[in-house]
Amino acid sequence: MDKQWNIQQISEHTGLSAHTLRYYEKIGLMRHVSRDASGYRQYTEADLSWLEFLIRLRDMGMPIAQMKRYAQLRSQGDSTVTERRRLLEEHHHQVKRHIEELLEHAGSIEKKILLYKRMEEGT
Repeated sequence: MDKQWNIQQISEHTGLSAHTLRYYEKIGLMRHVSRDASGYRQYTEADLSWLEFLIRLRDMGMPIAQMKRYAQLRSQGDSTVTERRRLLEEHHHQVKRHIEELLEHAGSIEKKILLYKRMEEGT
């Protein structure tokens, strides 16, 4: 039998609160989380892998609405692979654009730091 975790264990492993895990299930990001005989959630390896991917999307700034769209497409099976790829490509493009903006801002800050260092040295 595959390893399973309860909500507290999966929360500790992923860093997501139990509240967030229940919320993800409520809005459709997590589908078909199994339950034990007492009705407690039991997360599988597949659930954990999916949660880790959702965390990555969230950490890269993907809005919940897009994450939900991706989850809906995923639940429809392989016929949606092209649409899922396009969704990820668009988000990837946005992430790269944001990185470029951050690098530009970092460059401006570096210039200001150098200016202050020169001022401190009296040059």
